[in-house]
Amino acid sequence: MLRKLAHWLIVVALVFSIGAHWAILQSVAWLGMAVSYSQNSSLKEALSKTFDGFHPCKLCKVVQEGKRSEKKQDAPKPFNKIDLIAFSTTLTLDGPAVDLISFGPMGVASPPGESPPTPPPRQIPA
Repeated sequence: MLRKLAHWLIVVALVFSIGAHWAILQSVAWLGMAVSYSQNSSLKEALSKTFDGFHPCKLCKVVQEGKRSEKKQDAPKPFNKIDLIAFSTTLTLDGPAVDLISFGPMGVASPPGESPPTPPPRQIPA
């Protein structure tokens, strides 16, 4: 029993937090207006009077005023934010160093005309 009550309280809180209570009240108002207007005229005329916006009922006026006052309260108040950390907005990219790039022919160990280096002497086992 207590668990169901908690669930319903959460649902009601969510409905109010997203403003769905105004939509529910407006739907109830429209339904009441359609029923009221259809008693004196045809259903087509009753629905056109209900949704034309020129014949609002008391509940429609309450919903409009409630939405208006809620929007005024929701307006963000401007404030100055102090940033404690300064970030640089410039990004510097350095290219590769020139000495890392080899432009000579590949596989040439020594300049042409020179003899290759001599290997170190071998040690003969005794």
